[in-house]
Amino acid sequence: MIRVSVVSTKDIVRKIPKIAIIILILISVVGIVKASNKYLSKTELSMKMAISYLTEEIPAMGDTNITDISKVNPKQLLDKELMLSEILVKEENPVNDENMEYDDNQETTSASTNADNDNAKIDAEQTIETNNENQQEIQIEKVEENLKTEVVNSSYKQTHNYEIDGVKIKNESKYDLNTLNLSSNNSKIENKNIIIFHTHTCESYTQTQSSTYVESGNYRTTDLNYSVAKVGDVMQTYLTSYGFNVIHDKTYHDYPAYNGSYGRSLKTVSAILQKNPKTQIIIDLHRDAMSDESYAPKVKIGDEYVSQIMFVIGTDGSGLEHDNWKKNLEFAIKVQKKGNEMYPGLFKPIIVRNARYNQHLSSAATIIEFGATGNTLEECEGAAKYLSKVLDEVIK
Repeated sequence: MIRVSVVSTKDIVRKIPKIAIIILILISVVGIVKASNKYLSKTELSMKMAISYLTEEIPAMGDTNITDISKVNPKQLLDKELMLSEILVKEENPVNDENMEYDDNQETTSASTNADNDNAKIDAEQTIETNNENQQEIQIEKVEENLKTEVVNSSYKQTHNYEIDGVKIKNESKYDLNTLNLSSNNSKIENKNIIIFHTHTCESYTQTQSSTYVESGNYRTTDLNYSVAKVGDVMQTYLTSYGFNVIHDKTYHDYPAYNGSYGRSLKTVSAILQKNPKTQIIIDLHRDAMSDESYAPKVKIGDEYVSQIMFVIGTDGSGLEHDNWKKNLEFAIKVQKKGNEMYPGLFKPIIVRNARYNQHLSSAATIIEFGATGNTLEECEGAAKYLSKVLDEVIK
């Protein structure tokens, strides 16, 4: 027997609303899932970018593997990167002169002019004013070659995990340098234009009888005659004597506020490059932030004790765009290779990190750290003299 079911038109019409409701529910569920995925994707991206920007601003984050921004301890990171004073004011640094061009005698300084009743800030501004009026003259000495060199023993062992052409590298980035076909021969410098600046302009050294200064923090001073800016002055003087065209910018990027230093120095260098677009060599001159007062890496060259020097090269490992990092590293390798030939021991191993450090601006951009808190200004001035000679030989 065959059973036949008959569905009337009326039955179909009655079921249409139910079918429509089911379809709407399904569409809504799919939409919610897609929206959730999109939201989660945005959340992950925001977290990644936040960590990337922190890594750029606070270089100590280049040593960490933080994936959750809620676990970041800003004070600990700041203290690690720089022996920072406990109190940091929040005022922004003034804008730089965007019309700067190469001038052998040009110097740029600036300080906040915002009204503030804080006595420490007023005193510091008065000190800056005095410093600008009393720049010390630098006497050029003949820089000898073929001198006996000897590294002074230190309680801190200098480690490395990669070596090329005798140049030691401590790779702290996410990249395997063995796979990159690095070569110092790839670095081509087309002119003798150099920009020297300081993201942390107020970094200073252990005081001596001949170099005493008013502190603005732990191993920090706004006195340009006794901070890393003076080391930059020595480099500018010697490089100029070798025929280089040098801009030495001494804008305070870390005063009155330390936070935001890299953002401000980025604006400074970008403005200089607009007027001098062919510049390749860009040096962000620092000192090592090792928080041990006894740490004073140095080498004896002839009869002179000078601080050791260290390149710090950034990559795009933080997530920020940086197509030049391998070229920057090859430039550092090229300079250090020549330095090892001329003055063995002058350079510590190059450090490669995930943070970018504004080095995306050029194919020969680098941080160069002169000495540490335990070194004296005189030792670092001596190192600047020898580095200038090495750079002259490299560019020749």
